[in-house]
Amino acid sequence: MKIVVSENSKALGAAAAQHIAETINNAIAEKGNARIVLSTGASQLDMFEALLQLNVDWSKVEMFHLDEYVGIEETHKASFRKYLKERFASKINLKNAYFLDGSEEVTKFVTEKLLEAEIDLGVIGIGENAHIAFNDPPADFDTKEAYHIVKLDDACKRQQVREGWFPTVEDVPTHAVSMTCYQILQCKKIISAVPHEVKAEAVYKTLTEKVNNNTPATLLKTHPNWTLYLDKNSASKVFPV
Repeated sequence: MKIVVSENSKALGAAAAQHIAETINNAIAEKGNARIVLSTGASQLDMFEALLQLNVDWSKVEMFHLDEYVGIEETHKASFRKYLKERFASKINLKNAYFLDGSEEVTKFVTEKLLEAEIDLGVIGIGENAHIAFNDPPADFDTKEAYHIVKLDDACKRQQVREGWFPTVEDVPTHAVSMTCYQILQCKKIISAVPHEVKAEAVYKTLTEKVNNNTPATLLKTHPNWTLYLDKNSASKVFPV
């Protein structure tokens, strides 16, 4: 595990993006292609903005979608496939992009493609309740499936409302399709961009607690190649100024 603390979210995004680009470029140099998993959310915006400015041969990159609400149309502003298409995929020339839509049929197809070869990089955020993907506490650490349907907890729903994706908690879908904790750990490398003060408690618990499924992000500490990017606000409870 490596921890990098930046001055603010913009600097964090730039640092994480540089690491992501280097990882992708190294994979392309080594074997001619790269396969990545991407997360979404407000915390990833600065990272995506910085990443798009960097020199990467996206035509040799396959991208996989981490999670999506069940029963939400792509036109909804909270749709993660809408987020990835508008903020990332539509701006570059990816070799392939595999998006979830919450349905069993599409999840099966994406799973088949995901398992065809190793994933070089997982860009995995951490939620305010320390979830990874939509694996809210208590997360299932045991299933070996690639994706599964999960029920969203109230803390996760409140985060979606605070970030402006839904008007009320009642409007947030009750379930989502999510990459499993097990599958996330199968990524060859994991990079987490986790800015903002609202993540400080989750970061503190992740770094100070033993691995446990009530703080799902603690599982990332078991990965042999995990880098956590923080800003001074998200790091404030672990590294107080």
